[in-house]
Amino acid sequence: MTMWPDVIELRDFYSTRLGHVARRMIRRKIRELCPTVKGLNMMGLGYPTPFLRYYREEAQRLVAFMPAEQGALSWARKTPNIVVLTDETQLPLANKSVDFALVVHALEFTSDPRKMIQEVWRVLVDGGRLILVVPNRSGVWARTEKTPFGHGHPYSFSQINHFLHENTFSSVRVEHALYIPPSQSRFFLSTARAWDKMGHKWFSSFSGVLIVEAIKEVYAGCAIKQVSWKRDLQLSKQLGLPIKN
Repeated sequence: MTMWPDVIELRDFYSTRLGHVARRMIRRKIRELCPTVKGLNMMGLGYPTPFLRYYREEAQRLVAFMPAEQGALSWARKTPNIVVLTDETQLPLANKSVDFALVVHALEFTSDPRKMIQEVWRVLVDGGRLILVVPNRSGVWARTEKTPFGHGHPYSFSQINHFLHENTFSSVRVEHALYIPPSQSRFFLSTARAWDKMGHKWFSSFSGVLIVEAIKEVYAGCAIKQVSWKRDLQLSKQLGLPIKN
């Protein structure tokens, strides 16, 4: 059975030199897919906070959901907390209340991927956008346990594309990131940009992660579940987000 990483382990990884490089490279690709969220309601799920800094200043509303089995850490000491500890399959939000969702360090760990992604579908507006970051099955990062990307269930692009289609999302674009070997070696870290350029040109299928942009599709007859939710209502109200009835 797949185990969620502890939130402290995730925080500590992104505090390392390798974690800084990984964050920078992944964040750059996310920004290429979604340059701005100005005026939009945005949510993150999993451990998304390393990639939310720029979006926080733009979004109309922003909340970061961290799964209960992983644990949660508050973010941005000098500003109001936006992190909510919750069940990744039961988000305390109303139907169609989110314009853009960023899911990182989540799909590969959840015990019920279908239920989790259907919950993301539920809270997204019609035509809402999803960016999903998952370990690449063909990449070196998925084969070493030195980083969070070496744990959980990795995906190939065909697998993630099929999974999204099965759950009423259409994949729009895919980006690749992390060609640098997952090592704290100063040589590799100092040449990260060169590895990135070389990887994109010659070895794109062997990237460490896949970053997939998808759109919520709506077909006639699609049922939207109504779920009663009583936990974390005060937090959701403080964040100014619509909540479930």
